[in-house]
Amino acid sequence: MRARLIIFLLLAAGPAMSAAGQAERTLNAVITRGVVLTTPDYEIPITYAPDGTYSGQLGETAFQGRWRIEGAQLCASSSMSPTETCTEYPPGMGPGDAFEVNNPALGRVTVTINP
Repeated sequence: MRARLIIFLLLAAGPAMSAAGQAERTLNAVITRGVVLTTPDYEIPITYAPDGTYSGQLGETAFQGRWRIEGAQLCASSSMSPTETCTEYPPGMGPGDAFEVNNPALGRVTVTINP
């Protein structure tokens, strides 16, 4: 009976572990490749550094900031928006993929991970 319970718990946890791994894959691709955020008015290229900093360009204005990962979220603050906000990223994305997220500072944006 105890063996069945352990097997059941492992099988039930499998999808959760898989989803966490897939979210980690997306965020790893984002921070190692960089992204382009697309809004109705702008394309905003962003490059992330391993030390938790990033830089980007909004029109003629360059900006810098700090980032960190919390679960499936990328949390960031910048010289343009000093209050940290967190955005949830979908699982299973990689280089070259494009998807939409709801960014607290920019609203609905399309994120394209650089190839």
